[in-house]
Amino acid sequence: MKQPFENVVAQHGATVLRVCRVVLGPHDADDAWSETFLSAMRAYPGLPETANVEAWLVTIAHRKAIDVLRAAKRSPLPVDEVPEAPTRQGFPDSGDFDLWAAVRDLPGRQRQAVAYRYVAGLAYAEIAEILGGTADAARRAAADGLKNLRKRYPDASTKGAAS
Repeated sequence: MKQPFENVVAQHGATVLRVCRVVLGPHDADDAWSETFLSAMRAYPGLPETANVEAWLVTIAHRKAIDVLRAAKRSPLPVDEVPEAPTRQGFPDSGDFDLWAAVRDLPGRQRQAVAYRYVAGLAYAEIAEILGGTADAARRAAADGLKNLRKRYPDASTKGAAS
C-alpha cells in the first residue's frame, strides 16, 4: 500500500529542494520545488507501488528546474537605457523582402520549424512538443527549410537571417 502523499513530501522534500538549488541557485529553487510537488501530486495515484519514489521525484525536480532555466532565457533583461529609436530587427525591410517571401513560401512544417528554431531560439525538443512529433523530425524539418531557403535565397547565410 502506498503511503499518503503528505508523507512523501515530508520524506523527500529536502532532497528535492537540494536538487532544485543545485540546478537553479537559491532564488528560483522554491518555485521549482513547488512545481515539482504539484506535478507529482497529480501523477502519484498512477505511480506503481514498486517505484523508487525518490528517484521519480528527483527526475521531476530536475525537469522543472530546467523548465525554469529555459523560461529565464526567454525573459527580457532589464536595461539601464532604452534605445532612442525602435529596432527594425525582425521586420522585413526593402533589402529582405525576397528572404521573407522565401520563408513564407516554405511548406508549413518547415516554415514553423525554421521560425521556432532560428527566430524564437527554441530547442528541437520544444519544437517537437509544439508541432507534434519527435525532436529528430523537428531537426529534419528545420534543416530542410534552411536547405530550401538557401536554394531560393543564397545570400541568407551571409546576412545572418537564417543561419
